Amino acid sequence: MKALPTATPRESWAVVRELLRPRRRQAAIALGVLVAAAALGLAGPLLLGEIVDRVDEQRSITGPALALVGVAIGEALLFAVGLILISNLGQPVLAALRERVVARALKLPAEQVERGGRGDLLSRLGDDIAVLSEAVVEAVPPLAAASLTLGLTFVGLATIDPRLTLAALLVVPVQVWAVRWYAKRAGPAYADERRVSGERAQAILDVVGGARTIRALGLQPTALPRVEARSLSSVAAVVRTIRISTHFSSRLNAAEFVGTASTLVAGYFLVKADSISVGAATAAALLFIRTFDQFNIVLGTIDEANRALAALARLVGVLQVPEPPPAEPHPGAHVALDGIRHAYDGGPTVLHDVDLHIAAGERVAVVGVSGSGKTTLAKVVARFHTPTDGTVDVGQVALVTQEVHVFAGTLADDLRLAKPDATDEQLQRALDAVDAGWARLDAVVGHGGVELTPAQAQQLALARLHLADPRIAVLDEATAEAGSAGARVLERAADTVLRGRTALVVAHRLTQAARADRIIVMDAGRIVESGTHAELVAAEGAYAALWHAYTADRA
Repeated sequence: MKALPTATPRESWAVVRELLRPRRRQAAIALGVLVAAAALGLAGPLLLGEIVDRVDEQRSITGPALALVGVAIGEALLFAVGLILISNLGQPVLAALRERVVARALKLPAEQVERGGRGDLLSRLGDDIAVLSEAVVEAVPPLAAASLTLGLTFVGLATIDPRLTLAALLVVPVQVWAVRWYAKRAGPAYADERRVSGERAQAILDVVGGARTIRALGLQPTALPRVEARSLSSVAAVVRTIRISTHFSSRLNAAEFVGTASTLVAGYFLVKADSISVGAATAAALLFIRTFDQFNIVLGTIDEANRALAALARLVGVLQVPEPPPAEPHPGAHVALDGIRHAYDGGPTVLHDVDLHIAAGERVAVVGVSGSGKTTLAKVVARFHTPTDGTVDVGQVALVTQEVHVFAGTLADDLRLAKPDATDEQLQRALDAVDAGWARLDAVVGHGGVELTPAQAQQLALARLHLADPRIAVLDEATAEAGSAGARVLERAADTVLRGRTALVVAHRLTQAARADRIIVMDAGRIVESGTHAELVAAEGAYAALWHAYTADRA
């Protein structure tokens, strides 16, 4: 299974810069407010140093004390405003990225999704977007603020005495060593964590989706260990990232000791030499200790930021999948397939030199044993698959399969996905056309709403088809999930909806095929028979054998 691509850091940042470009002014204002807050924060330690000197000199401390209160209030307000501005900047950027990724995901070729696994795509659209959303709110604003404060703190040290800055810079080699150790391991570890999360999602999706088959064949002893193995791999990946973060913290503790000691020692000698006052040395020590407060904030958010960068790379990777050329449907209602060959991802050929021409308004049924290529042919006609070879000439087409998704919301909202400007009267006519007497337009369906039966869900899908009003309709076993009574209702509904349209119907029941204008029989990826029901029964070939077996079972 070949997963969807993952972008490089350069490619990811290029997309972020592109999304930020229309919001440069907003970004500049947010940055300016944070710089002002960080600069004001430098005044706190300096004022405390002034208070120490005044106490030492037995002078009044009222002025510096009041200024200290004002600085604290001003810094808090500016930081609050800056963080709000950063969050307000991040949310529209994230929304734009999310819309781009979802729009591209909806255009991904079916083969690409099948190769990578739906679990990988769902993990990107669900888990990765959630990780990025959380980081935009909880990690990016404090990380930006703390980073600015770190830089300006060293400027503050230099204003007291440049030699104090040189002493504080002794911490840099230790920090560089710690950061290089962390950077070498953290990026790959977090990327691996996101990848394993996608594999776990795919394993769970496979087991849940195939639950009936697993129970029927007694495959629990082999299926469940696969999920357990993927889950354990995910846990191991998370533990790996936690271990890296813990080791990083221990290295930073060493850096903090070196920096604090060097600043205090330098301050002692400078005070002894009367180069600076005791208050200035105190301010320098407080400023340096403040750097580690900010560094702890960076450390507390950098894990989340790294996880977000890994998620961003996976989301941008979806954008890197080449968009398939847009379909160019002809204005008519006929279908023409010539020399169609198709194989899935380099596997064996499943369609062999298929030629199929359907006249405007003609209804063609496709029958054949399981694995004969019926569904593949239907999806080629519906342009869900691009054939490996051959030409497809199809007009406006819509596909209904036996797997129907019911969208969360009211039934009216669900139906309007097919025709956004439809009136309530038009929606009701569509429901009446498929005999959905149970349906109410204001009923809440989908997740958290009324659970529809398989037959009701298919009626909803056929009502959508009626509203979309395509020239060509493809039904891939759209009545297969219903029982006998439900199947009769669905077949009547399908007949109503398909009336007057060109149609290709993959028939689950031969009674549905018998009503078609023409029937094609497939075997091993080839069309082996074509004709009306009467002609094929009289020919005593493959279709006749299927028909006799079908009617004998119901005798």
